[in-house]
Amino acid sequence: MSYQNSEAYHPNNLSSQNMQSDRPLLIAVIFLVVIGLMAIFSASAPKCVEMGVNPARFFIQQLFGVILGFLGLRFLSNFHYKKLMTYTIPCTLLVIIMLVLVKVAGVTVNGAQRWINVGPMSLQPSEFAKPVIVMLLAGVFYRNPILLDNNKIVTAFIPISIILGLIFIQPNLSMVILLLATSGAIYLCAGGSYKVIISAITCGGMLLFLKGLKGYQSSRITTWLHPESDPLGAGYNVIQSLVAFASGGFYGVGYGGSKQKLAWLPEAHTDFIYAVIGEEHGFVGCLLLVFLFWTILLRGFNIASKCQDMYGKLLALGLTFSICFQGFMNMGVASSFVPATGIPMPFISYGGSSVMVSLWMVGILLNISKDNVKRIRNYTNVRNI
Repeated sequence: MSYQNSEAYHPNNLSSQNMQSDRPLLIAVIFLVVIGLMAIFSASAPKCVEMGVNPARFFIQQLFGVILGFLGLRFLSNFHYKKLMTYTIPCTLLVIIMLVLVKVAGVTVNGAQRWINVGPMSLQPSEFAKPVIVMLLAGVFYRNPILLDNNKIVTAFIPISIILGLIFIQPNLSMVILLLATSGAIYLCAGGSYKVIISAITCGGMLLFLKGLKGYQSSRITTWLHPESDPLGAGYNVIQSLVAFASGGFYGVGYGGSKQKLAWLPEAHTDFIYAVIGEEHGFVGCLLLVFLFWTILLRGFNIASKCQDMYGKLLALGLTFSICFQGFMNMGVASSFVPATGIPMPFISYGGSSVMVSLWMVGILLNISKDNVKRIRNYTNVRNI
């Protein structure tokens, strides 16, 4: 074949906007968002009626977060992920400032001070820490995972320690566990030592159990092992959640037909929304959610494996792990496989900050997948010369 103008296949001449992103990933996310909106309306309508407000109040608020999330997803899917490196430090400082504001003038709900009011909106800054920590560690480890480098300690581990400390004192131990797990996954995939992770888990576990756990946090572990020991107190939520699953059976009682959400299951539209879905749509509905999150996990790891750039590889892996680990953790809590953590299910549970940030994270994944397609097309064009 005769020589063609090199400008036709030069990487800089192919805009990511013209590339096709990972469709299975996007379809799975859209399905989850739609299921989440439906579940929130079903689970929260009785509570809204009891409060004397619009039955669709939580649904409308969640829809606003979804709209902002998809706008951010569209922008980030066309914003080259490598440019995120220049925004990592400003974003980190912004998250730290927001977390400090939570401690100074935050809103307290059920004994936890995790939210700040911004006009008509309520933001949960700890949600924004998820992509920031992934960006920090991806930028630090994409060349070398050595922990004792002084520059690495200054640029990543001190800010991460500040973020984790501010989240822990809210208190929000479940988010700290999620962020630590994500950090460990990125470190290992960057070539880090398993011995360091095992040592960190051992030391951290001993520290928490000896000094760090508050009374209600340690009681959650006891309740998880023996919920029947306090059926009207600490074990109430777990027992009612299991009753919801049992009532749903294989096919469920039908959309809107849940009885547990009426008066028995607290936080039906947030922490235990998976139980409501299990009651209304049965084992089939629960299995569908598992399948959708598993699809995100596989597609995200596939994007990471195909990425030729170490920064993009670690970024994709960290974002995917964060989303899916949180989703499976919520499922585990609702079905009593793990102790109660109070962590929402991405795309499903009520929470504007959660769904918005989760969709932004997917936008970054889609951009990395576009870059993979771009590299393949460039390589094909070069081979055809």
